[in-house]
Amino acid sequence: MSQSIQDFGIEKSLSNLGISAENKGVSSGGKYFANGDLLESYSPTDGKLIGKVTTANTADYDQVIETAKKAYVEFRQIPAPKRGELVRQFGLKLREYKDDLGKLVSYEMGKSFQEGLGEVQEMIDICDYAVGLSRQLHGYTMHSERPGHRMYEQYHPLGIIGIISAFNFPVAVWSWNTALAWICGNVTIWKPSEKAPLCGIACQNIITEVLKENNLPEGISTMIVGDHVIGDKMVNDKNVALISFTGSTKVGRIVGTNVAQRFGKSILELGGNNAIIFTENADLNMSIIGAVFGAVGTAGQRCTSTRRLIIHESIFEDVKNRLVKAYGQIKIGNPLDENNHVGPLIDQQAVQQYLDSIEKCKKEGGKFVVEGGVLEGENYESGCYVKPCIAEVENSYEIVQHETFAPILYIMKYKTLDEAIAMQNDVPQGLSSAIMTTDMRQAELFLSQNGSDCGIANVNIGTSGAEIGGAFGGEKETGGGRESGSDVWKYYMRRQTNTINYTDSLPLAQGIKFDL
Repeated sequence: MSQSIQDFGIEKSLSNLGISAENKGVSSGGKYFANGDLLESYSPTDGKLIGKVTTANTADYDQVIETAKKAYVEFRQIPAPKRGELVRQFGLKLREYKDDLGKLVSYEMGKSFQEGLGEVQEMIDICDYAVGLSRQLHGYTMHSERPGHRMYEQYHPLGIIGIISAFNFPVAVWSWNTALAWICGNVTIWKPSEKAPLCGIACQNIITEVLKENNLPEGISTMIVGDHVIGDKMVNDKNVALISFTGSTKVGRIVGTNVAQRFGKSILELGGNNAIIFTENADLNMSIIGAVFGAVGTAGQRCTSTRRLIIHESIFEDVKNRLVKAYGQIKIGNPLDENNHVGPLIDQQAVQQYLDSIEKCKKEGGKFVVEGGVLEGENYESGCYVKPCIAEVENSYEIVQHETFAPILYIMKYKTLDEAIAMQNDVPQGLSSAIMTTDMRQAELFLSQNGSDCGIANVNIGTSGAEIGGAFGGEKETGGGRESGSDVWKYYMRRQTNTINYTDSLPLAQGIKFDL
């Protein structure tokens, strides 16, 4: 590449994070072990081997479960504000390691270094949020219909929380779940993506420091690197009270079904097919920026990436021309180089899916106004760098109805806002959505019960990204789960209604008499 990886200090960052050439893919918060197969992690940035990880086998999994069960018995007894102190210290450690961890995220996953740093900042932010929340795990008090009785609700921890995360956010999604799970009194088992295992090991190394410094038991935070066999065990294990799964709708449907069959709980964060509506009243200067960043950021590998632009017919040609000009300025290359906007796709399989989607779009009648393709040459040795592209399509195309996890943007026309909203909603997914308009009435309609059917609906900002203070998640085939802020902490607890009789009599319901 134009600059060697050594120029960006990646080797030093790996060392600082405790990543070596050979790593154990199981940690119970202090003890590192694994007895499964060897997993190699290659960087999509330059195609080079970063490190090897010994994965878990089923016996390793059973040991992790037993360690977590023992830790839970002790951890749930610790007052919530004290558990918040653990999370506060973890947030401080993340600040110390922010540059190193952000660099590893960028190198192992392929997103830009700026986005890698942003992902670690999300971890810090959720820790700050959870610390405050640890003193606010409140219930409700209500009046009883019976004299001399008091009623209230309270929340208790669930037990073991299983987290199965995806490659595109290899560290942040884990933190969204685990910071809240911990302050609620749960312990966690994390299965990071097999495509970014070293990011998982680095995070576990950081929290292990905090656990040791506070003399807390192993098993509060456990990590297990493994294949689908380990994932299946987690999903079907009655010891795991809740499964938080991030991934495809196809796999999520299996996860949700299997967890429900054992009456467990699940949080499903699945596919997105996100649209921005450009009305005739849109401020195009800011709207184009939002659309381009949403479409090409993380090389289109966000669940909130902008997939579709629904553009009013009166401004369609103008918007199209502006997009073509903007795409001509995108710099593609080494994501550690902050001069570049777009890095590689995660692997060759993703590249092939990108190419297949382009061909399918063309066969259905899509007209590419910005052509795609795989980049070649000395700066793209890994073979994972592709061109962000734009296709003029109809919303009804089969390829448009599917989530394309790549930088392919579909653009289409509309006449009335009602038509645009119907197009926006006329896909199986329901994660993120946006409208660009300076008309208050249009904005309010979009946010009303007659508007977007997505879990996230924005006005004059794009579809990608979300603040940790709000609940994150979607509807329909996106799964219906919620993570991060708002009152999401309740997902990680069981709800209990309590009634206290402080009289010397026992009145029965409906005035029934039962004298002995």
